This record gives sequence, structure tokens and C-alpha cells, in this order.
Amino acid sequence: MATNFLAHEKIWFDKFKYDDAERRFYEQMNGPVTSGSRQHVSPMRQVEPPTKKGATPAEDDEDKDIDLFGSDEEEEDKEAARLREERLRQYAEKKAKKPTLVAKSSILLDVKPWDDETDMAQLETCVRSIQLDGLVWGASKLVPVGYGIRKLQIQCVVEDDKVGTDLLEEEITKFEEHVQSVDIAAFNKI
Repeated sequence: MATNFLAHEKIWFDKFKYDDAERRFYEQMNGPVTSGSRQHVSPMRQVEPPTKKGATPAEDDEDKDIDLFGSDEEEEDKEAARLREERLRQYAEKKAKKPTLVAKSSILLDVKPWDDETDMAQLETCVRSIQLDGLVWGASKLVPVGYGIRKLQIQCVVEDDKVGTDLLEEEITKFEEHVQSVDIAAFNKI
């Protein structure tokens, strides 16, 4: 069965005919090639070896004179450098005018009184009387703790570089007659 298949497959048995036909075709297109100068690349192609031509010193100089990047004119280089410097200066000015991003935090404080007889309105007034650079007081509410005692929950926004939580707690606990303790209920970066 395998021999029957090979009997119909003539390309491998008649390969020399196809090679000759291809060689004649290329000889007609490119001219005859002498057998000594042929270089065998594949069974289907015959290629001429590359000709090596020595470059003359004049041709070498011409190659060196060609500037592929177009930077042979010094006037253009000076103009490009001046333009680049101008753009860098404009960028620096624009960057200096742009305000820097200030890191802020939103803090929810629990201010606990000593007992149920503490005046919570006075407590809130005392806490809000604290004025610091970078501190803004927000909403507040009274939250029941138990046994009739309520704590003051107050919101504030602080600039992180100017006001810290320790400073804020110290300032609030200075009102010893009203404040028992201060806790941070929530702390969020803005």
C-alpha cells in the first residue's frame, strides 16, 4: 500500500527536473551563473554569493558627513536649547503656582462627662472654644451612655501637619470640671 502511494507521488522522484526548471527560470531572469560562484542555500534556490567591494577613502568620508539625526546645524541646536529652557522655566512657574495638596483627617470624638449632672451645653461650648490653626469643628450630638449619662459626640476636620490627635485630646481634657475623658470614635483620612 505504501508503494502504491509513492507511485503517484512524483515530486520526490522527479525533484531534479523541478530544480533544473527553477535554475533555468532564474538564469533567464538574472543571467547565467557559473558553477564555481554558486552558493547552495536550499534545494530549490541557487543564490549568488555577495560581492565584497572595498570602500574607497572618499566614500568613507561621505558616509561620515551624513548626519542621520539632522543635528549638523549649531544654530538649530542653540534654538532648541533655548526653547527647552524656556519651556522648563514655564513649567517650574506653573508648578510653583499650583497649590500643594494638604492632608486632612476627619475625626469623631467622644467626650465623656463626669456624671449626669454635668451641663452638656456648657461642655460643648468649652470644646468648641478650642481654636487652632487647621482645626474646623463640625456637627455634634448627645448620645446616651447609661443611667441618664450622655456623652458628646463631636465631629472635626484637622490638617494633619498642624493638628494632631494628642494635642486635641490634651486641649479638651484641660476642662477638668466638665470632661472625664476623650476617646476617638472614628478617624478617616480625607
